[in-house]
Amino acid sequence: MPVKSDRWIIEMAKNHEMIKPFSEAQIRQGISFGVSSYGYDISLADEFKILDSKGLAEIDPKGNHQNHFIDTKADSVLIPPNSFVLGRTREYFKIPRDVITICTGKSTYARSGIVVNVTPFEPEWEGYATISLSNTAPVPVRVYANEGVAQLLFLEAAEMCKQSYRDKKGKYQAQQGITTSKAD
Repeated sequence: MPVKSDRWIIEMAKNHEMIKPFSEAQIRQGISFGVSSYGYDISLADEFKILDSKGLAEIDPKGNHQNHFIDTKADSVLIPPNSFVLGRTREYFKIPRDVITICTGKSTYARSGIVVNVTPFEPEWEGYATISLSNTAPVPVRVYANEGVAQLLFLEAAEMCKQSYRDKKGKYQAQQGITTSKAD
């Protein structure tokens, strides 16, 4: 699976609405986002779900813990030490059937103790990506909306997959906002 270049990403975004909104060049205000040499730096929307751990003994990914998040709209949020917040991309994605993505955090946040976790965008997945931002630092760390947060690498398969995310009616298909974990 070869990694796709900036030219391929630009063509797919323009002709197939793979990324909307789309920045054809790297925007270098604050933490950069937009097309890079072999990927796309995604940006963080101004919507967050902040964990309120008071009275919470555990987080069960199969349980409904949506009530333990506080919905916040802000230009930035402070993540407490050893905690996390959920955010979402500003961009809406439509991944082609013969493509999968890998997401890595940006070095600016990594050097501040922030771990960015986004699962791969599977073939024919679409939606806003929910992003988990974990603070491993011993002090609070600020993250910024409308700026870069992670980089996507696009891998094109040599042949089409047998079953895409859309085919299997994935539970996070076409999500419109920050989505907490769902039990099967």
